[in-house]
Parts: sequence; structure tokens; C-alpha cells
Amino acid sequence: MERIITFSSYSHIGSRPVNEDSCGCFSRDGKNLFVLCDGLGGHGMGDVASSLAVACFEQQWGEHSSLAPARFLENGFQAAQDLILAEQKRLGASRQMKTTGVALLTDGRKAWIAHVGDSRCYVFRDGKAVRHTQDHSIPGMLALTGDIQESEIRGHSQRSILLRVLGVEGERPQPEFIKPLPLKKCDAFLLCSDGFWELIEEADMERYLAESLTVREWLGKMATHVQEAGKDKEMDNNTAIAVWCRKGRK
Repeated sequence: MERIITFSSYSHIGSRPVNEDSCGCFSRDGKNLFVLCDGLGGHGMGDVASSLAVACFEQQWGEHSSLAPARFLENGFQAAQDLILAEQKRLGASRQMKTTGVALLTDGRKAWIAHVGDSRCYVFRDGKAVRHTQDHSIPGMLALTGDIQESEIRGHSQRSILLRVLGVEGERPQPEFIKPLPLKKCDAFLLCSDGFWELIEEADMERYLAESLTVREWLGKMATHVQEAGKDKEMDNNTAIAVWCRKGRK
């Protein structure tokens, strides 16, 4: 049985002078592509890098959506890398214009997820957050090796040090893939930048999911939580795409 996909997106500048997050939601021939990127402000021009990456995925989607999903995502990350590097060269900004990236592709039956950096995709099953993409960061690596607990990533002193990003000359983008997921075993996904997930715990994501009647309501509740949690703080850009999968027939 096909799954009906509904979605909603949100982006907020926080307390920063520029919103360096970008996101896009694209549908074509019964497939859906969701992309979220977080430009690295410490390098400058992160907003350019993130918007270029999303625009590149959109262009690739228009031209090559018939490709096998895993191949499409791999090609999309490489094309985004190439575009960012070309723009760096054109502007003489080889040390600038870096971005994370996370992408979710669905075909009504399965979901494919790939990412670079610390923007996350959460997977929900039976109302519970059962997994999320592994952060390509210093604390993400420490959690993977068991040196710190997963809960210690939020607020870690080295959380902003990333090990993989788009826009590094001489490197392949190295996206990490999650094994394709049957949509019948998923009821929701959440793509979000670190400025979003650092201010909301998984238990609250689950609580708002249970309370909501629509995907837009779910995202709205989470966004409100993030805004309140970031009040009176130096708040990062925060962006999210919420996706629901519900039973249905074409």
C-alpha cells in the first residue's frame, strides 16, 4: 500500500544577522525530495553555500528524478559540491562558503536518507523517535565511540567543529546513507539544522507528534518550543522540514 506524504517547512533567523539555513521541498511523479542545508557562519558566506546546494538539488530533481534514489542522492551531493567550489573560485572565496546538507527522498514505499555534517533527519515509528542521522562532528564521533553519551552532544564545547561539510576543495562530499527504510514502518520524519534540534529534546518531539492532527500543527508546536527555549539567548538560525507518512491508496 502506498503511503500518503504530507509536509511542512519552517525557517527562522534566530538572533543572527543573516539566516544561513536553506531548505526545499520538491515533488515529481509520485516522488518527494526534501533538502535542508546549514551554511557555516564561521567561514562566511554560508547563506550562499546553503542556497546553492538546495538550488542544485532542485535542478537535479527536475532533470534526473528518474534515477535510482541512492544514485540520485549521491549525484546530488556531488553536483552541489561542484557548484559551491565553482562559485568559490569565481568569487575568490576558497576558504569560505561551506554548508552541511541532509536529504530525504521517498517514492511512496521506501525512504532514502543521506547527509553531510550535523543537520539531522529523525525517523519516527509508532510515535517514537527511533533514530537519527549521526552527526559528522567532534561530539558526534565521541558519542559513536562511546566516549560520551548521546545526550551530551547538546551543549558540548566542541559541537560546532564539523568533520564533513560541502565546499572543501580536493575532497569528495562523502554523504553518509541510512539503509532504505520501508515507509510502512515509519510514520514521520524531521529534517532540521542544529539550531533547531539543540533546543528541543526527542521526548518533546514525540509529545507534540501525539498531540497534533496535521503535520503543519506538529511543526508549529515544535517551532514554538524552539523559539521559547532560545529566548534571551544567542540563538542560531533554526530550520526544519516535517514529513508525515500515512496509509492510503493512489
